[in-house]
Amino acid sequence: WVFTAFKLLAKLRGLRGTVFDIFGHTQERRMERQLIGEYEATIAEIIGKLSSDNHALAVKIASIPEEIRGYGHVKERNLGVAKARQADLLAAFRSPEAVRTAA
Repeated sequence: WVFTAFKLLAKLRGLRGTVFDIFGHTQERRMERQLIGEYEATIAEIIGKLSSDNHALAVKIASIPEEIRGYGHVKERNLGVAKARQADLLAAFRSPEAVRTAA
């Protein structure tokens, strides 16, 4: 019966991201979509200010999403840690004096 269910889910793949995506309405999925937008905005900011002096810091900031792992409460905890680290790194990136000392 499991394989039959998987076949059914595979046929419903076209509904992903639409109004009929029943799994897309959960709080966790909405948060994930919001994180994608925030990441894109952060990368756009980094690209606009990227130089050889702040390249290493930019790479650290760009790799922050790799730290957000798990499901449920584990993911929420990792998200909190990643957000705090991102805030610190972005503050250093935005401050030219801090970039020189961080490198």
